[in-house]
Amino acid sequence: MPSPLRIAILASGRGSNFAALLAARDRGELPVEFVLVGSDKADAGALQLAEMASIPTLVLDPRDYAERRDYDFALFERIAASKPDLLVLAGFMRIIDGDALKPWVGRMINIHPSLLPKYRGLHTHRRAIKAGDREHGASVHYVTAELDGGPVIAQTALMIGPDDDENTLAARLLPLEHQLLPAVVALIAAGRLSFHADVVTFDGEPLRKPLRWQDGALVR
Repeated sequence: MPSPLRIAILASGRGSNFAALLAARDRGELPVEFVLVGSDKADAGALQLAEMASIPTLVLDPRDYAERRDYDFALFERIAASKPDLLVLAGFMRIIDGDALKPWVGRMINIHPSLLPKYRGLHTHRRAIKAGDREHGASVHYVTAELDGGPVIAQTALMIGPDDDENTLAARLLPLEHQLLPAVVALIAAGRLSFHADVVTFDGEPLRKPLRWQDGALVR
């Protein structure tokens, strides 16, 4: 039996996407081992979840570093010490130095609350409503030096209702995020998904467009 995929998590907030990964593991749907949960905020809910699950934690305060670049290299040095196979950004609210993340390209994914390439960065729900979009969603993508610009692996979508504001839209999208991220991690853990030489491969073939979450599964 192959060893479980070793996963490190970075999160800045409550950790609901991390909680979804934990729940999927506990249901036997994710053959993974969580080796570290790190944060830039000592009060992040993700850290409390990790502690309750007896997962090692790391807090590194950006204010202790004169330069963002110095912080990022220090953070990734500590993450590397836990020897993860995959690093998952699950609500990590910092822009990462491109040189610091370069060794992790192909081994780092992020979940972002928009249908990329639309609305990179912050306030995605507000921007989608303001633009008059009919549809909104979330994307899981490989992380590269370009902000929210790495190859998109999979997406989930929902219709924007006439009474939606940014808060209601975010609340309706979140349960879909909690399905999407574990499904993508499961594909990586199964060896069905990889990223090499700027090409995402799914089941041995180049992935030409993002997988879609449909009827409880990811489909081409």
